[in-house]
Amino acid sequence: MSLTPLDSSRICVHTMTTKPLSLEQAVEAYVDAGIAGITVWRQHLDGIDLNGAASLLNGSELDVVGLCRGGFFPALSGDTRQKALDDNCRAIEEAATIGAPVAVLVCGAEPGQSLDESRKQIADGIAALIPEAEAAGVRLAVEPLHPMYADTRSAINTLAQANDLVEALDSEWVGIAADVYHLWWDPALEREIARAGDSILAFHVCDWRTPTRDLVNDRGLMGEGCIPIRQIRGWIEQAGFSGYSEVEIFSEEFWATDQRAYLERIKEACRGHV
Repeated sequence: MSLTPLDSSRICVHTMTTKPLSLEQAVEAYVDAGIAGITVWRQHLDGIDLNGAASLLNGSELDVVGLCRGGFFPALSGDTRQKALDDNCRAIEEAATIGAPVAVLVCGAEPGQSLDESRKQIADGIAALIPEAEAAGVRLAVEPLHPMYADTRSAINTLAQANDLVEALDSEWVGIAADVYHLWWDPALEREIARAGDSILAFHVCDWRTPTRDLVNDRGLMGEGCIPIRQIRGWIEQAGFSGYSEVEIFSEEFWATDQRAYLERIKEACRGHV
């Protein structure tokens, strides 16, 4: 499959990629940089009027691509699981208000119980949210996370597991967010991307540095590491996905730099390596 170079019209940047910027600053900087899409992290909505944030976003030139993040369903107590459901309902409401068609779910895990039990609670939790998602017009994207996060961040660790979950839930309101940082190592990745097909709702890009100095906050710019990003993008597009490549980089190093200059580096990295 021949891939066209990725230009700014197909790039989305997550607000956590430019964490030091407020939502207002991020919107201004992304527009000035010619970035087309924005995925909003809920931290960037804290302390500001939600309707005001919606007006800011909808009055800009940016396409609101998604909201991050909901999830974290498993817990030892029913009360804690209910609090998680309540928070996910708020996330769906926030996504609908700002015009985000997708809410990304980092599903969670509980080290005090088996992974099987955590996975059951994840399935039950998402099933309970489907009526809320449908009513709001917001699709839920299950994001499988790298196995190194299986203790507390997610018991859904492969695309195969995510596909199984989506197929079992059997709802047009539930799909998958595919993040190269979490999936690149999987020998079944090409097959599972093809299997996911039109259930792929989001495609996240960054790179895996070698050596990695921090397993959470040391992601690399595309081209700085060992992930075959362009090959994976080809598989994603062959499966039918035609949306944005969403740049999601957690990096203490990059957060300490000039964020507008960083956006120019992101565009160059996307053109060269995505």
